[in-house]
Amino acid sequence: MRLGSGTFAACCVVIEVLGVALFLRGFFPAPVRSSSRTEHEAEPPAPEPSAGASSNWTKLPPPLFSKVVIMLIDALRDDFVFGSKGVKFMPYTTYLVEKGASHSFVAEAKPPTVTMPRIKALLTGSLPGFIDVVRNLNSPVLLEDNVITQAKAAGKRMILYGDETWVKLFPKHFVEYDGTTSFFVSDYTEVDNNVTRHLDKVLKRGDWDVLILHYLGLDHIGHISGPGSPLIGRKLSEMDNILMKIHTSLLSEKRENLLPNLLVLCGDHGMSETGSHGASSMEEVNTPLILISSAFERKPGDIRHPKHVQQTDLAATLAIGLGLPIPENSVGTLLFPTIEGRPVREQLRFLHLNAVQLSKLLQENVPSYKKEPGFEQFKMAERLHGNWIRLYLEENASEVLFNLGAKVRRQYLDALRTLSLSLSRQVAQYDIYSMLVGAVVVLENPAHPNSQWSELDVVILLGTMGHVLSLGASSFVEEEHQTWYFLVNTLCLALCHEIYRNCFLGDDCEPQQCSHVESGFVSTAPPLQDRSIGCDVLEPHRVSESPTSLHTLRGYEKWMVMASPWVILTCCRLLRSLNQTGVQWAHRPDLGHWLTSSDHKAELSILAALSLIMIFALVQRRCSLTSKVAMALGLLGVYCYRAAIGNVLFPWQRESKDISKGLIEARFVHVFVLGILFTGTKDLLKSQVIAADFTIKTVGLWEIYSGLVLLAALLFRPHNLPVLVFSLLIQTIMTKYIWKPLRHDAAEITIMHYWFGQAFFYFQGNSNNIATVDISAGFVGLDTYVEVPAMFLTAFATFAGPVLWASHLVSFLNSETSSGSALSHACFCYALICSFPVSAYIILVTSLRYHLFIWSVFSPKLLYEGMHILITAAVCVFFTAMDQTSTTS
Repeated sequence: MRLGSGTFAACCVVIEVLGVALFLRGFFPAPVRSSSRTEHEAEPPAPEPSAGASSNWTKLPPPLFSKVVIMLIDALRDDFVFGSKGVKFMPYTTYLVEKGASHSFVAEAKPPTVTMPRIKALLTGSLPGFIDVVRNLNSPVLLEDNVITQAKAAGKRMILYGDETWVKLFPKHFVEYDGTTSFFVSDYTEVDNNVTRHLDKVLKRGDWDVLILHYLGLDHIGHISGPGSPLIGRKLSEMDNILMKIHTSLLSEKRENLLPNLLVLCGDHGMSETGSHGASSMEEVNTPLILISSAFERKPGDIRHPKHVQQTDLAATLAIGLGLPIPENSVGTLLFPTIEGRPVREQLRFLHLNAVQLSKLLQENVPSYKKEPGFEQFKMAERLHGNWIRLYLEENASEVLFNLGAKVRRQYLDALRTLSLSLSRQVAQYDIYSMLVGAVVVLENPAHPNSQWSELDVVILLGTMGHVLSLGASSFVEEEHQTWYFLVNTLCLALCHEIYRNCFLGDDCEPQQCSHVESGFVSTAPPLQDRSIGCDVLEPHRVSESPTSLHTLRGYEKWMVMASPWVILTCCRLLRSLNQTGVQWAHRPDLGHWLTSSDHKAELSILAALSLIMIFALVQRRCSLTSKVAMALGLLGVYCYRAAIGNVLFPWQRESKDISKGLIEARFVHVFVLGILFTGTKDLLKSQVIAADFTIKTVGLWEIYSGLVLLAALLFRPHNLPVLVFSLLIQTIMTKYIWKPLRHDAAEITIMHYWFGQAFFYFQGNSNNIATVDISAGFVGLDTYVEVPAMFLTAFATFAGPVLWASHLVSFLNSETSSGSALSHACFCYALICSFPVSAYIILVTSLRYHLFIWSVFSPKLLYEGMHILITAAVCVFFTAMDQTSTTS
């Protein structure tokens, strides 16, 4: 049985998806559950070292603090507290940092800088796997040894108010909790009020040991309007007042408790200059960590500058502070300033416990652990510690004891730093078998077409191979948008060369060189057969039987054909100025920043209105009357939605006011989107029944495409609406003045769509940095977090460029031919062109798995490629469905 090329390509992509999934399973393995102390009998703590004398300290030290309050402010950047914003909007916190009883740190969070992995890092002290960026959407129970589980086992009473991620990670751990969803980013007021409303009551009670407050409003403001929003200052002031209330209450209890209390102010991650997070820029990884306690009293003139530490260090510090064992998988070190006021023996005891825990972890993960510098330093510190204990037990209070104690302390601190660094480098444990099997499946899947090569084909081949090779360098991955900008510009110049050659040298060129113009859109030769796979292999089939060619064009139309590549180049250049992306130049101002500033809201409003009018003019031409009306009303609703949430202005008002937070307006647009999609789907189904009416199918596909355009207009931020306009304009120009007159084959048209789809992914402001994902798009029209719609809307808004260009490809090829061959060959070509970068990148990531930037650069790109291959699978299945419909017809 001989498969159609569309069906074969769909099968190829499905196999490729399975291969990529298997590879990802090996590269991002699920965390292995360790033998947690909560399931087995607790191991006794390591006794104090001794040298010729028995130590009388074999138990865990008692707690340092009576109560602990953790105030976690989501997306709190270090400069929000230690910079000018902190001085202006957080005066009480600034006072505590500069003159109060506190220790301040800048805590570095490792990527991925999203909430759930960061909470795990804070409480387990371990470095979560990068795949946790996906699990962040629906956090599983945390089975790894952690401070919360240890505290519960020790009988500590814990209360949580805030992000419900804590409840998912630690079910049945809190005696009282009130969780709020972290994903509904449109709300930045109630989500924090729901936390604060419990404070007065709980601070007056004495029936708790640990209070956790997770505030989400700052993070939501960042997602909505970025760190430069005036809302940021107001939210920081609100947080400062809450901190003052908590600190004042804890100080009032100081007289009643034998031990001091501890207040921890921290962030789980920061936010980028666009307000998002997930990657490894300085703004995203540097967070403040402030420990406030009466135990940290400072003398007059004692200036304490924030020190740089790792976020994982908090777990060991909290465990010691609460008198708990340090989590067994922690790679963090005790923050020594918190214990420097304690007696020397206690200091050395705490440092020894931390060093023993890290050395055990090193032994479990590194076979040659005895040769590790950190392990040797630890053993030396332990021997010196034993000598110090012997002198101490002999009640020797001489200067020798003091100097030896200082030496032991330095040795322990050096050992802890080295051990922590060695363990942090060992976190990548790959399932090489799964990676190799997945790579083989992906690499053996692509088939190779047989076709004659034109000059344009050579440009396309060299561009594709150049892009694949560029993925081997971290800088090219970070700045991949530059590669695609260069490729589409080169493509335009190649098309310009082809147009001019056919216009001015068409009569003198060789027959095979003029095949694009002379032979018509349908090849006269039968498709080649590949007997080994039993399917049609891609041959340059023309996409239309229309006699249109450059030789038949006259006057205005011919000049438009000659000018079209330059118009497209101009559009691409303008789009590059709209959104700075990547890493190296992302901080530089662009037209998007200028438009979104509060001083230019009028200009943004005019641009948004003109863009929506242009969208209607470019899309409505092939829609039915019903869809035209729905499109017009839907685009009007898009503007009303943006005006309702304050992005743009209504013509009759000078300042935007909150009408309904945009819920009614957005849902109004959603209704029209679904209506247009339903109309298009109905026409497609009708075309299968009325086989003779080919027009119905063409209109149905275009209406589905126009429905997706309307949805993109709703989800795009106002300053990005020109991206959608230029996308539609370029598609219109290429359809009328390039693909039809030059009679390109299905393969070339498909690859052009693929290239422009990739370029428009970056024109939107996206990058291979997870922080550029616009989470707020997932909540347009939602008043609460609903997982499936939110994920779909976020994914569509992120990959709108590739999706719209792929949808346009289906509509264009179907409108130009009534046979299914063009769609079949396009499907086959699309599968091939997508498989090349995925296959190559799998090889590169495997070989670079121990690279310095494997988690911050290469891994996010791998996730993007995995998502893109899923989209490719959906496109190819859609192609196949169209192929089967055409075959039936």
